[in-house]
Amino acid sequence: MRPEVRSFDYINQPYERVREALQADARELFRSATRAATSRAESVAAELRVSVGAIEVAAEVDIEILEIQDLARAPGASRGTRVRLEWRGTKRPGLFPLMNADLSIYPLTATETQLDFEGRYEPPLGPLGRAIDALVGHRIAEASVHRFVADVAQHLRERLGAA
Repeated sequence: MRPEVRSFDYINQPYERVREALQADARELFRSATRAATSRAESVAAELRVSVGAIEVAAEVDIEILEIQDLARAPGASRGTRVRLEWRGTKRPGLFPLMNADLSIYPLTATETQLDFEGRYEPPLGPLGRAIDALVGHRIAEASVHRFVADVAQHLRERLGAA
């Protein structure tokens, strides 16, 4: 079974404004939020940083947007938007987990929107990677996801301004 990570954050902006910013150019939003220098046609380069104790772990990753889906169009679904994405390490990808995830946004109130990240990843290096993941890797993955979601939320707050 692939390990799962979840994270969420809030933006004090109406759902429609957040959705428009996300749909306008999710690649650029993710690139800007993670302060990467370059983007590609179907993926975006991003640098994820996380501190584990006194050690800072950083890895440059490609974030590929697989699909942006309007959830309100699905039968019985409530209003929301889901971005299906995947990320992998750009340098030594065999040493970095492959993450498949959904970043969903939906309204909480008329002036507040929630970002909700739910992902599963494949630890690298087979059985050895699963053992490392059990010891420390899962904490690094969780911290990376929390940082990514916080960076995206902060970038959206700055981009959209005060409510």
